[in-house]
Amino acid sequence: MPKHVVFYLEGPPAGVDLIIDSVNISCSGHKQSKEVKVKSGVETVIKNPHFEDGLKNWSGRGCNICRHEFTAYGNVRPLNGSYFTSATGRVHNWNGIQQEITGRVQRKVLYEINSSVRIFGSANDTEVRVTLWVQEYGRERYVGLAKNQASDKQWTHLKGRFLLHAPFTKAVIFIEGPPAGIDILVDGLVLSPARKLQATPCPKIENVLYGVNLLHNSAFTRGLAGWSPMGSCRLSIQTEAPHMLPSILKDRASQKHISGRYILATNRTEVWMGPSQVITDKLRLHVTYRVSAWVRAGSGGHGRHHVNVCLAVDNQWVNGGQVEADGDQWYEIKGAFKLEKQPSKVTAYVQGPPSGVDLRVMDLQIYPVDRKARFEYLKEKTDRVRKRDVVLKFQGSNAVNLLGSSVRIQQTENSFPFGSCIARHNIENEDFAEFFVKNFNWAVFENELKWYHTEAEQGRLNYKDSDELLEFCEKHKIQVRGHCLFWEVEDAVQPWVRSLQGHHLMTAVQNRLQSLLSRYKGRFRHHDVNNEMLHGSFYEDRLGRDIRAYMFREAHKLDPSAVLFVNDYNVEDGCDTKSTPEKFVEQVVDLQERGAPVGGIGVQGHISHPVGEIICDSLDKLAVLGLPIWITELDVTAENEHLRADDLEVFLREAFAHHAVGGIILWGFWEMFMFREHAHLVDADGTINEAGRRYLALKQEWLTSVNGNVNHQGEFNFRGYHGSYTMEVDTLSGKVVRSFVVDEHSPIQVITLNI
Repeated sequence: MPKHVVFYLEGPPAGVDLIIDSVNISCSGHKQSKEVKVKSGVETVIKNPHFEDGLKNWSGRGCNICRHEFTAYGNVRPLNGSYFTSATGRVHNWNGIQQEITGRVQRKVLYEINSSVRIFGSANDTEVRVTLWVQEYGRERYVGLAKNQASDKQWTHLKGRFLLHAPFTKAVIFIEGPPAGIDILVDGLVLSPARKLQATPCPKIENVLYGVNLLHNSAFTRGLAGWSPMGSCRLSIQTEAPHMLPSILKDRASQKHISGRYILATNRTEVWMGPSQVITDKLRLHVTYRVSAWVRAGSGGHGRHHVNVCLAVDNQWVNGGQVEADGDQWYEIKGAFKLEKQPSKVTAYVQGPPSGVDLRVMDLQIYPVDRKARFEYLKEKTDRVRKRDVVLKFQGSNAVNLLGSSVRIQQTENSFPFGSCIARHNIENEDFAEFFVKNFNWAVFENELKWYHTEAEQGRLNYKDSDELLEFCEKHKIQVRGHCLFWEVEDAVQPWVRSLQGHHLMTAVQNRLQSLLSRYKGRFRHHDVNNEMLHGSFYEDRLGRDIRAYMFREAHKLDPSAVLFVNDYNVEDGCDTKSTPEKFVEQVVDLQERGAPVGGIGVQGHISHPVGEIICDSLDKLAVLGLPIWITELDVTAENEHLRADDLEVFLREAFAHHAVGGIILWGFWEMFMFREHAHLVDADGTINEAGRRYLALKQEWLTSVNGNVNHQGEFNFRGYHGSYTMEVDTLSGKVVRSFVVDEHSPIQVITLNI
């Protein structure tokens, strides 16, 4: 036996705090062993969470439950404590163990859930879920709290968090998921108020050489020095024929790098084989790196192949940009990445084409980009695009002897559309609703208008949620986008629609159009007609190629006032070969040639580590269509709120400065109610974080405030953003206040004010 034992937790670098939730130390071999627990002191909402008091407060949800000690279920041992409980005799996947927690949970409070589960009765892993059933006023709702794949071999942890916006009269938490006949074993269930962690500080980024390529010997002047093959492929240095270079040299940024030398990868037997270089020591955390390269794949006339620059970061794959390339010409890859955790090894490499296809790479660059260096240029660009010259003329009894009189101009609202998606239960939270109404002038419904929500079962229409959301928006004079009439990705199509074929499916499509558009005619400014057509083909595969254009034509007949949009993701950042700007343009042109009245282009904007030049290049390519571009579902994700704020600012400045962008819609703003984690502007408790403060600061920056004096012509001239204004002018009879609107239709606007 040892004389002295010390248990300790360690690991993070100096200066990083450790936060310990609990420590359990126990002997796994003896039932009589003494257990030592160091708990956080937070009381759990769940009563009898570890079944020490039998099954008190627990019940079966449509099935039987039983408490067990050691050696039950083939010698299954509890993970913590002395007991676990099983749910048996299950005939539905919603059967399980439950506890009513009414009166012990509150709305607008963030909770965290922890449980350990396993299954019995199946050798295959299956999903186990923790779900909360809530009876709200006038409706019931199921809230998914946590889920994971569980097996019959070991305990699996379930962890999650939730927050309730709306008032409720009853709440029941339960564990469910596996198919009928499979038992669920539960080691315990702990539900506690989540502790708010201190915000992470802004990371210090020092000694970064912006614009300097990290790759050694990128021009191949020293042969293959610094380069090695991924796998067993062979690398060699070749020189390109002059007639193949013009397409590259059109890009001024590439002219100073291009020498004509490139690296050729042959004898490739796997898609991941290609040239590589280890860059671990050259990378800095929290820095955005730009990736660019020119590539060719295969020989001419054999079709295009997927090629991408990627990084092997320890055991993870990071996308650095993708393109479809053939052997006829050089194709440019553009991308970006950022590392937020220190890796032990990072290898950059080029891969993608199938076995046997040669790969050529020229001018591969990975360099840190100073994104804020572009902001001054964007401010000048914004001034040209979003402002106009205004001449105020005065008339009336107080207009005499105004020379030199003081004028104060304050913009009260920028008319540019800034919006967010909302859900029906969100607006029951008074704090959420107040922030939304105060800081956005457009809305889109997260799910309430989607077909799988309005008609989950054939013939049973549910417009209650969308009706109430629309009434809320109209009450607060907020314009609304309709999202979406159809969704081309099969996984987003409800089962009863997937079961239809031919005439029956076509009839369902027609009924959907007629039902929704006749009900809401004239009330939605936009409609996304068939969502994500670059990533799915459910309706086209079953109803023919013209069905997409048909949806647009019929939607326009039923609601001529609505602008009809295409809408897709990964268009703006070079990370997805399915949805390049060029393919989006081709899709719109094809629709137009079939008579589809496409009125706008929806770029979703689910992006990470955005780079301004890449975004601008994509918007420029889309702008050739002459249609308004809307950013329809913007979110940026970074665990550190300061980095998130930087990413958000980069995208907002770039989009706001682009002449073709007609509006920007965020895909949420409140923690726990986001499509992607770590994308929120407001924490769950209502605290505005750094990303939210940055958004509000930009909105304030894009308001005009001017003070001055009436000139000799009896006028006051200024340059301001489009939107609503108030003016104060001092006259002989006192201060006069007037309101006016600056529109966006001509370079100079003359406004006559009667004072």
